[in-house]
Amino acid sequence: MDGAKISGVKRVVLAYSGGLDTSVILRWLQETYGCEVVTFTADLGQGEELEPARHKAELLGIPPAHIYIEDLREEFVRDYVLPMFRANTVYEGTYLLGTSIARPLIAKRQIEIAAEVGAEAVSHGATGKGNDQVRFELGYYALNPDIKVIAPWREWDLNSRQKLIEYAEARQIPIAKDKRGEPPYSTDANLLHISYEGKALEDPWVEPDFDMYTRSVSPEEAPDRPTYVEIDFDAGDPVAVDGVRLSPAALLTKLNDLGGANGIGRLDIVENRFVGMKSRGVYETPGGTLLLAAHRAMESLTLDRGAAHLKDELMPRYAELIYNGFWFAPEREALQALIDKTQEPVTGTVRLKLFKGGIGVVGRKSPNSLYDEAVATFEEDVVYDQRDAEGFIKLNALRLRIGARRR
Repeated sequence: MDGAKISGVKRVVLAYSGGLDTSVILRWLQETYGCEVVTFTADLGQGEELEPARHKAELLGIPPAHIYIEDLREEFVRDYVLPMFRANTVYEGTYLLGTSIARPLIAKRQIEIAAEVGAEAVSHGATGKGNDQVRFELGYYALNPDIKVIAPWREWDLNSRQKLIEYAEARQIPIAKDKRGEPPYSTDANLLHISYEGKALEDPWVEPDFDMYTRSVSPEEAPDRPTYVEIDFDAGDPVAVDGVRLSPAALLTKLNDLGGANGIGRLDIVENRFVGMKSRGVYETPGGTLLLAAHRAMESLTLDRGAAHLKDELMPRYAELIYNGFWFAPEREALQALIDKTQEPVTGTVRLKLFKGGIGVVGRKSPNSLYDEAVATFEEDVVYDQRDAEGFIKLNALRLRIGARRR
């Protein structure tokens, strides 16, 4: 049943959803390691009722004091999502990293709970072929280099849905009716996004089912009139929508509602996993898509050209660090310090026009604006002497002219 066991484990903290996989893992840990299991369930805005996870853990013999269910939505958006968006972070030109950015927070709380309850080990339900195993475990080791990690999918032989169900049935683990059939795809959700992967989506030529999406209407079914929204920023972070100040989680929720209602935020991509394979994923990130467009528009008005271009050069590296699980690495923290420094003047308001899946930036204003109409105008002005451009061009062309003569 199991591979090489980790010795000396008396208590383990399990990242627990209450679903089939992690419920089987819970019982498997008890049987295989003979250890106490502490369950940790994080509310990151996945939109599911979490009390059933408590009830399921109790049915599996976990005492109430060892069941942790925590609302981390505000911390998730404030300390993870918003710092990432200050960098306009996009992985491989498209992916807004909705799954990736949730893993370090879950890992952090598992390590903190392990210290509170005296657990020697932590455990997760990520498979041995995906990115999440790397993200969780890099987070664990960065925060506690001596922690023991149990990854059941790399140890056991329960390598099919049928085997999981048979294991659960043999041990009277409750199974939801919709879990008995082979699911058409796997999902992962939080306040930033929902992802769909695997099974029916593994052929990248096949279009996703129309009924699959849960957070957005299709662009074809979006309203026939545009929706306007104004987002206020303070030092790079969004703080208000249409003049109403909101907490980070409430603000992202509001943007999700606006984006989803207008068919915004759907994405179908093939990405390069850290473990080496390509993977097809379908995502819905309505609020994040609005936030990215608005933040870039705010920066266009307030950031110096050199600072803006440096950020754009560094962003792919920053995105790769998050995607690969290096949130707690010193290089990510160093990049974050640079990014945050650039955000000091990024304050003001952006107006967006939402229409059938599209986003248009139709207004921006800031007390820190670097846009000078007197300089930018094509009409006559007393600030910019156009004759100066001749010398500027000749100096920049000097090396090109020398090279041309040699050729």
